Amino acid sequence: MDSSRGGVRDGRLLLQLCFLLAAAVAPTCRSREAQPLPAEQVPAAAGGRGGAAAGGRRAAVRHELSLDFYAKTCPAVDQIVGNVTAPLFRDNPAAGPAVLRLFYHDCFVEGCDASILIAPTASNAGGAPRVERDMEENRNLPQEAFDTVEMAKAAVEKSCPGVVTCADVLALAARDFVHLAGGPYYTVKKGRKDSKVSLAGKVRGSLPRANSTVDELLRVFASKGLGVGDLVALSGAHTVGFAHCAHFVGRLYDFRGTRQPDPVMDARLVKALRMSCPYTGGSARVVVPFDVSTPFQFDHAYYANLQARLGLLASDQALFLDARTRPLVQELAADKDRFFQAFAASMDRMGSVRVKKGRKAEVRRVCSQHLS
Repeated sequence: MDSSRGGVRDGRLLLQLCFLLAAAVAPTCRSREAQPLPAEQVPAAAGGRGGAAAGGRRAAVRHELSLDFYAKTCPAVDQIVGNVTAPLFRDNPAAGPAVLRLFYHDCFVEGCDASILIAPTASNAGGAPRVERDMEENRNLPQEAFDTVEMAKAAVEKSCPGVVTCADVLALAARDFVHLAGGPYYTVKKGRKDSKVSLAGKVRGSLPRANSTVDELLRVFASKGLGVGDLVALSGAHTVGFAHCAHFVGRLYDFRGTRQPDPVMDARLVKALRMSCPYTGGSARVVVPFDVSTPFQFDHAYYANLQARLGLLASDQALFLDARTRPLVQELAADKDRFFQAFAASMDRMGSVRVKKGRKAEVRRVCSQHLS
């Protein structure tokens, strides 16, 4: 997922862009009012398709998590985090996809352990990358996402000091924002610990790229113990959020060295996107929505867009072009409830990847800083 650091803060400009794109290719954009979080409930069973690693590869190590992990030590943790995320979403809906993307980037590099939250040190300014946030793949993660997690963690610390980990707070905040944007409210298992290390060298090759092929995507997901069903379901998070022009500008002007736009992309979308993303000289801060029809609403329009050749990233559109993933795209495009079930099940599986336990991990008081 991609998002902006500062561009989405100007809501009026962003909505003008949405209307411009929507007028060209889709129905009008609309945001969704924040909804109150319901009491913890068990979601409908999700018949997930791809939990096992592809090609017989050994799945990533998983540890047992539980819904009642903090039942005695911090029973109101879900509500405490929700009291932070709900007003933040109301004031700035873009915070939702920003936090969701942060959770993805955390889990895909060495597991869901809050290692992405460790801040670079001032002494390393301009030096070689040391922590995950130093790497190019993570440099445009929005600061508002980190700030949101810190705010939620601070609220939890007031009620339950030294108990709840940053890794669990991030998982809860991501779930909240999915629901606040209109998506499913799924239960979040807890019990992750925070990593004692954050290593820049672990990032490269661990995250999908904007132009990844389906083969490359499947390899990355298989290395986390996730399968083709998880790939398609979790990609549906691009029903909200925004991408910087640099991630797709090649599709607009010089696809694979042809000096022509990607023939798969709808010509109307190419024309609309070119108005915001020139081939050279454009602003690095400009972002456009993944979903031109409902960019702030968590729904299944993402999959319909792929069928209509309106996928923004090459890696997204590839899911409809590849025979292995096309049937899943078509299935989720036709049934929002099925998408919600599949997404919740895949988030549960992703959220359990390489969870840290015991003395090799910690419970941070401030998410951006190790305890020692």
